[in-house]
Amino acid sequence: MKILFLSFYYPPDLCAGSFRAQSLIEALKKQDKISEIDILTTIPNRYKSFKKKSTEIESDDIIKIRRIELPKHKSGMLDQSRAFLKFFLNVLKFIKGKDYDMVFATSSRLMTAFLGAYISSKIRKPLYLDIRDIFTDTMSDILSNKFSFLVNPILNYIEKKTIRKAVHINLVSAGFSQYFKQKYPQKKYSFYSNGIDDLFLKNLDKGIPVKNSKIVILYAGNIGEGQGLNDFLPTFAYKTKDSYHFRIIGDGGKRKCLEENLKLLGVRNVDIIDPIDRSELFKEYKKADILFLHLNNHNAFKKVLPSKIFEYAAVGKPILAGVSGYSAEFLKKYVENCYVFEPCNVNMAVDSLELLDLSHTDRKSFIREFSRSKIMNEMAASILSVANTNSIK
Repeated sequence: MKILFLSFYYPPDLCAGSFRAQSLIEALKKQDKISEIDILTTIPNRYKSFKKKSTEIESDDIIKIRRIELPKHKSGMLDQSRAFLKFFLNVLKFIKGKDYDMVFATSSRLMTAFLGAYISSKIRKPLYLDIRDIFTDTMSDILSNKFSFLVNPILNYIEKKTIRKAVHINLVSAGFSQYFKQKYPQKKYSFYSNGIDDLFLKNLDKGIPVKNSKIVILYAGNIGEGQGLNDFLPTFAYKTKDSYHFRIIGDGGKRKCLEENLKLLGVRNVDIIDPIDRSELFKEYKKADILFLHLNNHNAFKKVLPSKIFEYAAVGKPILAGVSGYSAEFLKKYVENCYVFEPCNVNMAVDSLELLDLSHTDRKSFIREFSRSKIMNEMAASILSVANTNSIK
């Protein structure tokens, strides 16, 4: 059985989609009936400030990876669109004349999923989608009303064509369920979430805890519109400057805006560090006293379940999370010593800091429940069952 595997991000790129794709590939390799997997992805491009060498072509007995080089971009919508167009065209060029038993696509911004649907139609083979975000929903919240009015009909059309083509759809967050089941009730769904990587668990003991002069709050991840740090963090940091120090590790489209806002307020208790390799990130977790997570106050983000939650919880450090909706419900249900405040509510965030217990929290039951290898093994079996489907709709 031969599978075409589409993922815009793949290691050594640094992002949740990249790590998820790699874990799923490892699980698929264990499936006896799979003889070959063609992975079509990109040369690392998630962050302008993080560059790591990778080969364009890589292979072993089962896996063949083809990485496509993209033009430079700064995370803007226009340059990201150009980058994806190059990916789209190069993928079509690569698969010309090739045959597969199924197409798999993991996608957060809809376009990789659309590419999978297009190829599935072209080669008349089943499509399995892994949906990591509701792109149309997010764009409706983020774009201005005038621009949204023009773009939304196009995005909804693409979404409809894409989802209807899939034989099976996995939703990374159960919070997406109502949206998709309401719009596409006839489709088959599963809910294999993100989880905790075995690699991460093996490295939990890396680094030495240190006694900080001020309590260190660590945020590691993207700095974009979705996180809202550029508006929220400067005021939050300023109000807590006497007792807390922030370390922000990451990059993204709103980093410059964040830096400017910090400067305007004269905030001096925030360090912003370029993205680092995961082996170094383990050490940073150890140095921190509190792990911090924040999503912007948009309705679309009430449905998501950030992958960072799983890493943070596994570390055993106290967690401060500015989230709402499904993420808030998940944290309150599964993660001890975690305080949730309303996104962008600075006063509530300050009050929540005082409630955290700064000692280590044993979360072994959470780790057992949300081991990524366990989740991905189950998902791989699901993919195999779809690949065995003889007919597609």
